[in-house]
Amino acid sequence: MGMMTRQLKLGMIGLDTSHVSAFAALLNDAANPYHVPGGTIQVVYPGIASEDFEISYGRVRTFTDEMVNKYNARLVDSEQAVAEECDAILLLSVDGRVHLEQFRKIAAFGKPVFIDKPLAVSTEQAREIMELVKRYQVPFMSCSSLRYGEALTEQLQRTENGSIRGADCFGPMMLQPTQPGLYWYGIHAVEMLYRVMGQGCQSVTATKNEDYDVIVGVWKDGRIGTIRGNRVGNYNYGVLIHWEKEVGFADINAHPKPMYASMLEHIMHLFQSGESNIDLDETLEIMHFIECANESRITGKTVRLCL
Repeated sequence: MGMMTRQLKLGMIGLDTSHVSAFAALLNDAANPYHVPGGTIQVVYPGIASEDFEISYGRVRTFTDEMVNKYNARLVDSEQAVAEECDAILLLSVDGRVHLEQFRKIAAFGKPVFIDKPLAVSTEQAREIMELVKRYQVPFMSCSSLRYGEALTEQLQRTENGSIRGADCFGPMMLQPTQPGLYWYGIHAVEMLYRVMGQGCQSVTATKNEDYDVIVGVWKDGRIGTIRGNRVGNYNYGVLIHWEKEVGFADINAHPKPMYASMLEHIMHLFQSGESNIDLDETLEIMHFIECANESRITGKTVRLCL
């Protein structure tokens, strides 16, 4: 990702997710074998835990204590206080429903921001976030760590097999009522699919039962990409990539490098340079793809994307 030029003071908003510990271990501990240089988390605000979401209210105190006591981060009392005191912001709240409201409070500072998945839980919310990004010229990215799984990156670096004609992705797809349908775990496979296929999906069709989902996306150029989500059996992630000349397989779980480390390298590149390698329109399309897939899960009908 290039040489880091400055040691940044990072802020963290939303201390109710396991990503708090994972990110702090990689950023703040220089002895970590997968340490990501360029900045350390120094200012934190836990946010207001979601009362209807046990994963949120049940963990916020534990992760707050860890950041303060283990990593010596300074606890402040608002999103704005974090933005005032730091160079760049990790907005990690586990509940995608609160991201728009939180981002509204910090966008005008114009500082680089990463919003953890899911960016939002509707196309409308995601569009509002993107409008704020553009209005205040915020260096910005939002994604799942699965997008940057090293096994997938290595496959995509192969150039001898011609153009990519399709992809079949799989992974766990547990459901969470507060983060509808694919916005919870399904987003990981969606991010992998878009990493391979790029923008341009025109329709999506979902088939589901209690244990499995199969989602089929048809791109404007005729390519087809699929997602198989499961709620039973193994919880491995992987991607079959269909090139013109060959089929390649990325076994995401088999690679030793943590996906969080790979993602944080890209986040730090954003924080240092102001540039993301994910187009804002692609991030918005991913949110809309999920919304359309969720509609198809309910109706059983093919749903056209209409951004």
